[in-house]
Amino acid sequence: MTVAPDPQEDPVSLTPAADPTLDDSAPRDGADDSAEHGRWRDRKKALWLLGLVVPVLPFGAWELYQASGFGLLLWMGPLWILAVIPLLDLLIGVNTLNPPEWATAQLEADRFYRWCTFLFLPLQVTGLVFGVWVVARHHLNLFELLGWASTVGSVGGIGIANAHELGHKREHLERWLSRIVLAQTAYGHFYVEHNRGHHSRVATPEDPATSRLGQSFWAFLPRTVIGGIRSGWSLEASRLRREGHRPLDGRNRILQAWAMTLLLFGGLVAAFGVRVLPFLAVQAVFGFSLLEVVNYVEHYGLLRQKVANGRYERCRPEHSWNSDHLASNVFLYNLERHSDHHANPTRRFQTLRTFEEAPQLPSGYGGMILLAYIPPLWRRVMDPRVVALYDGDLSRANIQPRKRAQLERRYGRAV
Repeated sequence: MTVAPDPQEDPVSLTPAADPTLDDSAPRDGADDSAEHGRWRDRKKALWLLGLVVPVLPFGAWELYQASGFGLLLWMGPLWILAVIPLLDLLIGVNTLNPPEWATAQLEADRFYRWCTFLFLPLQVTGLVFGVWVVARHHLNLFELLGWASTVGSVGGIGIANAHELGHKREHLERWLSRIVLAQTAYGHFYVEHNRGHHSRVATPEDPATSRLGQSFWAFLPRTVIGGIRSGWSLEASRLRREGHRPLDGRNRILQAWAMTLLLFGGLVAAFGVRVLPFLAVQAVFGFSLLEVVNYVEHYGLLRQKVANGRYERCRPEHSWNSDHLASNVFLYNLERHSDHHANPTRRFQTLRTFEEAPQLPSGYGGMILLAYIPPLWRRVMDPRVVALYDGDLSRANIQPRKRAQLERRYGRAV
């Protein structure tokens, strides 16, 4: 596959887009844009602590199962993602309030928000150890084991949103914590591939993490998993060679991350026995597939156009699907305000903004994940939105090559 230049050499996608709305976004929904008050009050500040509900889901699921004996309760993770969160999004609705630009420094300096991400990790690790202990000490049937693995894996998968937040920051501690979070899902290469690969190639056919119009999630999954590993390794090997080292050097960040997984899983197997190894594998696969279905949702069918010099235009708000649904954003560290994130990758979650020109999803990520799992429903909801976004001109969309003729027959092309 084609690998784009290292973003350190080609920073076009890692800098704010040349658009005044990205430099001075006007607050919406009644936000006070006057700096004369000195400080801006974040009305959602206390809500960010709700993100810590996610890593305690295994404990709640187990207690409810013990009290009732109802095996379905061990599927708490998928139920939370696919039922509870979409229902909360429906009931609570959207929040389009942007923090004023003058308050950004104040918000980013407030350590409260960082502790919201820091505290996730010890709870996540404790939940994993508890999950393994349950498997080692209790006899669950296959249905219960799969549900339990999916619940523990859901924490690891949603934890990648935490790793995503931490991994984009400049502080050394946060970058290391990001790689530790990724150990549970054995997805340490994400740290390299996402930051230096996806952010450079987003919304292009070369990006394995950008889904194409007409491509189902189940076709996207192997492409993004395999392509992401290949791309991440290539990028890291190139970095090491530039610095005069071999790819298998101990400085390889992907090898460091994978070593964390081996250490974590090896320690758990040593403590609880080899019978927990299949459980660890299943929860890891469920966790990283949860990340990839989110990737599938975030840029489906979107395409950055090429400019006169043959390179892709800068990443703009219209190159990411956005959602302003309050509930799911609270549990995902504002990940659904994805347009601003791609324009400003180091911007902290509490300062991310929404833009009028960003295409909006009809639901938060929970509801969209459910649709993605059922391709006919996904196509019915999302394909017309992509076509409408490009005014019917499918030459402007990122299309699955073998589906192009079929889609053009169905939707036609702009004259």
